Amino acid sequence: MIEEQVILVNENDEQIGLMGKMEAHEKAQLHRAFSVFVFNQKNELMLQQRALHKYHTPGLWTNTCCSHQRDGETNIQAGKRRLQEEMGFVTDLEETISFIYKAPFDNGLTEHEFDHVMIGYYNDVPNINPDEVAEWKWMSLDAVKADIKALPDLYTAWFKIIFEKFYEHINIIKK
Repeated sequence: MIEEQVILVNENDEQIGLMGKMEAHEKAQLHRAFSVFVFNQKNELMLQQRALHKYHTPGLWTNTCCSHQRDGETNIQAGKRRLQEEMGFVTDLEETISFIYKAPFDNGLTEHEFDHVMIGYYNDVPNINPDEVAEWKWMSLDAVKADIKALPDLYTAWFKIIFEKFYEHINIIKK
């Protein structure tokens, strides 16, 4: 099986190369990524709990889905692909904000990502892929924000960063 490649970028999100996903995380190389936030008609966010066997942050709660773009793939194409792979549905996505973050993990790997945040809307039950997702739920943004404050160790680093830095932005742009 060929290892998935990530797109290495500079601080302007310009592609500078490709690298195996594990090597990029071992060397803390800046690479392109995305985070999808899906809301329902009640303005609740669909959260997923990462599968318990994931190589980092297993069992933690996070946004609807996230991953890495493939070479030649747009952010929207990547978001829709991964939404289907993880959550079992596709919806229209809109690009919103992007930011760079760096988060080391206990297992020696580091996420160093230029993360593109996308938002979509969906009102049905997902068909989760158990290889990727353990559980899912809908929560209001206010409830998520309070839960992160009370129980921060239950959430992924990137999700907490998005809420800390961009909560007001996400809260304003949802329908």
